[in-house]
Amino acid sequence: MRIKYKHQMVFMFLFLVAMGGNLDAQSFIKTNTGIKTSINGLNYELEIFKPDLIRVNKRPADLKLKNSSLSVIRQADPKVYFEVLDQNDLLTLKTDSLKINLDKINGSISFFSNNGQLLLKESPGSIRMKKDEGADRGYYNARQGFELLPSEVLYGLGQQQNGNLDQRHQTNLLVQGNTKVSIPFFQSTKGYGLFWDNYSPTVFKDTLNIVSFTSEVSSGIDYYFMKGNTTDAVVRQMRFLTGNAPMLPLWVYGYNQSKERYKTQFELLDVVKKYRQLKVPLDGIIQDWQYWGDDQHWNAMQFDSTTYPRPRSMVDSVHQLHAHLFVVAWPGFGPKTKQYKEFGQKNMLLNFDTWPPKAGAKIYDVYNPKARDLYWSYLNKGVFSLGVDAWWLDSSEPDHLNEKESDFDEKTFLGTYRSVRNAFPLEHISGIYDHQRKLSDKKRVVILTRSAFAGQQRYGANTWSGDITSNWPTLKRQIPAGLNFSLTGLPYWNTDIGGFFAGEFQKGGGAKNPAFQELYTRWLQFGTFMPMMRSHGTNIPREIYQFGHKGDRIFDILEKYIKLRYHLLPYIYATAWNVTSNGGSFMRPLQSDFKSDPRVAKISDSYLFGSSILVAPVTEKREITKDVYLPKGINWYDFWTGKQLPGGSVDKRAVPLDIMPIYIKAGSILPWGPDVQFATEKKWDDLEIRIYPGADGTFVLYEDQNDNYNYEKGAFSEILMDWDDHAGTLTIGVTKGNYPGMLKTRRFHLVIVDGSAKGTGVERSPKFNKTVIYTGKKIVVKLR
Repeated sequence: MRIKYKHQMVFMFLFLVAMGGNLDAQSFIKTNTGIKTSINGLNYELEIFKPDLIRVNKRPADLKLKNSSLSVIRQADPKVYFEVLDQNDLLTLKTDSLKINLDKINGSISFFSNNGQLLLKESPGSIRMKKDEGADRGYYNARQGFELLPSEVLYGLGQQQNGNLDQRHQTNLLVQGNTKVSIPFFQSTKGYGLFWDNYSPTVFKDTLNIVSFTSEVSSGIDYYFMKGNTTDAVVRQMRFLTGNAPMLPLWVYGYNQSKERYKTQFELLDVVKKYRQLKVPLDGIIQDWQYWGDDQHWNAMQFDSTTYPRPRSMVDSVHQLHAHLFVVAWPGFGPKTKQYKEFGQKNMLLNFDTWPPKAGAKIYDVYNPKARDLYWSYLNKGVFSLGVDAWWLDSSEPDHLNEKESDFDEKTFLGTYRSVRNAFPLEHISGIYDHQRKLSDKKRVVILTRSAFAGQQRYGANTWSGDITSNWPTLKRQIPAGLNFSLTGLPYWNTDIGGFFAGEFQKGGGAKNPAFQELYTRWLQFGTFMPMMRSHGTNIPREIYQFGHKGDRIFDILEKYIKLRYHLLPYIYATAWNVTSNGGSFMRPLQSDFKSDPRVAKISDSYLFGSSILVAPVTEKREITKDVYLPKGINWYDFWTGKQLPGGSVDKRAVPLDIMPIYIKAGSILPWGPDVQFATEKKWDDLEIRIYPGADGTFVLYEDQNDNYNYEKGAFSEILMDWDDHAGTLTIGVTKGNYPGMLKTRRFHLVIVDGSAKGTGVERSPKFNKTVIYTGKKIVVKLR
């Protein structure tokens, strides 16, 4: 039986409901967006969001609770055409992209591509729905298993510190923690992704080719299946579901300095002044904890009058030095703060121990919208109103000290803390973002935070990897941790450059300790190619002048990479626009562009930064050479020498301390920004455009007003550059878009990179160099 319209089954459905019965697989309805039926005591609903994106919801027939997603902001689309086929023991739902089979006997669901390839199948008999009899009475413990091929590689699960890019063959309790970000989402090299929409502690388990999610508190099994032929396509699906990532201001893509902690406003200002005196670029300075005073006043959201006597003057001085200020805020309050008293009186505190130890601080109920309103009212009055630019939202998982099972029975606005535990960072960060956006569109929201959950990208959040230890194994683990985080759909991620806890290096001279200098230098090289470049840590100060003076080897290497970051800002900002406008990513596994190369699926020590750059951080102590695999299908250029290398080969690259292996893909067009002390010091009216021949390529130069939301109203420009490798011509297209202050005329210095040109990594020394004047009209330039 083929059913194309829902009205044939509506009468039967209404009759069954009126009689108090449940639908079964022999009697189903076709709704505007999918199908509903009932099998073995579970009510099934399959909803179509897009032809290649399906929601599966299974609920016990007696469950009256209604669940709504905190992460997903989309609704199923009634405009998507689909068909339903009822054949023997199968119900089949077909779209233009997917075929979904529902077994009417055992209730298992299988997902096929439109050419018949099996993508994923639920494991028959793997459902478990067990009633909760404790504090979460009325809910269920829920499990669903899926069958995988042995050859499948899985990415995702958030930020895990297991050192693996492939997340197969493990049992992992997904709960938020310092250094661990837990997101119940994975994507497969077969070309699909799965988001398990649950916020309670959830076990991910993969054994004997059955992968499963088991959640402690559930109102039913609720997941989203999404097809995508590449990792990027799956990420776009996740962003479609959970929200786009807004543009961050240009300055935040520069260099940001921090430490644990600056203790006075004068110390903080001196850091910015020293960078300016040394002419080392800097854009962000970060004020960490205890600017409020003692622990009893923890997170008072006001500056202590002794150590920060003129906070507004401090902020103004930072701005006069052309820098920007982050200020920390925590979700917990010390017992002597005004916030503790008012939140407590309004029953908006959760009664378990949080940081700092023994201070008696309590966290607020982030799930309560009125509590989020109150939190912002204090933060705005005491901090944001001073002109502060960005937030450092620490402990956003949050810290949970002296943990007891009864703590999770605490009632929040949305239920027990257990039931919504993993969504804590999502709800906390949303309050700051939403309130600042309502207050002003003139300053983009920038949030640096220690934890995350699915959907958090829509709140201007940049997650760092937590209080990690300063050592080589930890450095190495950060690469796959960042990649898997990005592959869950959250594009902004970074680490404390040098690692947070560096106590083992203190006895050897701290920043003058050669062992720490080597580790820190390699880490900063890696940090140059993170979405945010930020130095931070305890035990040892990390400002560049702590490592020596200009002319000293370590100082000069650190300065070289900080300046490299600024030269790459036009490329980085264009990548940010691709993130916002097209669901793109900064950190991408080699699999993203080279899935046909069987060698790349599990490579975890190198990655793509944007679309054109491959980086291979040095992660071993005293490493002399590093073997770097270059994916086949295209040639590559050594960034430092301009030498062309064949894809499908291993480059045994010499790595003296000043060299981290960097490669540019043939066909790339790489804009090279000016020497600056801060991101907006100079306009991009005199750019070098580097072309790496060997393949056709395109690049879109993106510009806007750098720090407001006018781009959302169309105030931005794009310049498409197209390289025709066979003809040897570069076409610079007509400028699209307009915004106040946009450049009308500029110079482009066109460079073809070639191995015979020395110094193509940093200086201009091209084989061919031609300068053109661009006025916004199309230009075709013959370069060879």
